[in-house]
Amino acid sequence: MDSFREEKVKKFEEFVDLRLKPDLLHAIAQRDKVFEQQKVFSDLKRNIENLEKNGVTCLRTSVNLGSEVYMQADVPDTRHIFVDVGLGFHVEFTWTEALEFISVKEARLARQVEEYTHLVARIKAQIKLVCEGIRELLQIPAE
Repeated sequence: MDSFREEKVKKFEEFVDLRLKPDLLHAIAQRDKVFEQQKVFSDLKRNIENLEKNGVTCLRTSVNLGSEVYMQADVPDTRHIFVDVGLGFHVEFTWTEALEFISVKEARLARQVEEYTHLVARIKAQIKLVCEGIRELLQIPAE
């Protein structure tokens, strides 16, 4: 193989290894974060619906203080809850308001998952395209 082809193959391989693969890992990690947020809001929605259905207005629970250290807590009125709305801010909502916020948030998160899924697919397609270019440069027959 001539030096021109070797140099081209090397550049394509570096592009895949140094650019596309890290971009793919980053996009997958970001999508996984959104999946985690979806789970948190889904769990919160289910808990609020259970409180509503069972008419629970006071509650005794364990609260995670961090590093898996828990403390017993009494909640005298569960009809108002604080929801993390992002950037470290928590807003007090009634059950109905919280469920409305969660619906809007879930729709936004679903769009983000879709966007990241498309990004992952595009990056995988680029990797496949570059690998196909390498195969052609090396004159390896397609399988």
